[in-house]
Amino acid sequence: MAAFDETTQVLEEMKQAGVDLDIAHDVVFFQLFEKKEQGQQMLDYLSTELPEVNAELVPDESPNVWDVNVTVNMLPSYQNIVDQEALFEQIAAQFSGYNDGWGIEA
Repeated sequence: MAAFDETTQVLEEMKQAGVDLDIAHDVVFFQLFEKKEQGQQMLDYLSTELPEVNAELVPDESPNVWDVNVTVNMLPSYQNIVDQEALFEQIAAQFSGYNDGWGIEA
């Protein structure tokens, strides 16, 4: 049996918790930045290039770290999440940020 990756594990836990994964949900993807300006650059990029997504820049719980939380209403399938996460990771990297996972707004 193949080892589960983190995305598979999270989806399985959500299913067991009663989340219907066959309907669209607001899935939030988290990107972290050391400087507010870097996060703002990603926000500006998203508003121009991906206006259909909802993104916000907020201070992280860790000091001197900023989060760009990108919300996409989508079917939370494994492939959709992996593809979307890869896209945001690529964008964040352009502004010295990195991906820090995802979650579903309950």
